[in-house]
Amino acid sequence: MRVAGIGYRDGAPPEALHEVLALAEAAGGRVDALATLAEKVAGVKALAEARGLPVLAVAVAGVQTPTQSPRILAMHGTGSVAEAAALVAAGPGAGLVVARITARGGMATCAIAETRGHIR
Repeated sequence: MRVAGIGYRDGAPPEALHEVLALAEAAGGRVDALATLAEKVAGVKALAEARGLPVLAVAVAGVQTPTQSPRILAMHGTGSVAEAAALVAAGPGAGLVVARITARGGMATCAIAETRGHIR
């Protein structure tokens, strides 16, 4: 199972979310679901619906990530919302296939995690 974690700043245009997911999938292959913070689900729904994918709300505080943003760490308790969301949603034993990628303009990020299990 492959899950794309999506992070974005308030006010990010929908195009930024589409762009960053396309970039991540070009690097790591198609995904089966999207994941983000509970408070960000509404902003990801249109992307999920356009792609026919479920969107999962996850908690990311305390999840260790390979990339680190001091701003995101202070706000959310993890170094990368995109990486942490992908790892949590993909489940135990998941690993990153694509580390955090940032859309042009820096308004959205995406990472892909994969596991052989099922999405919770």
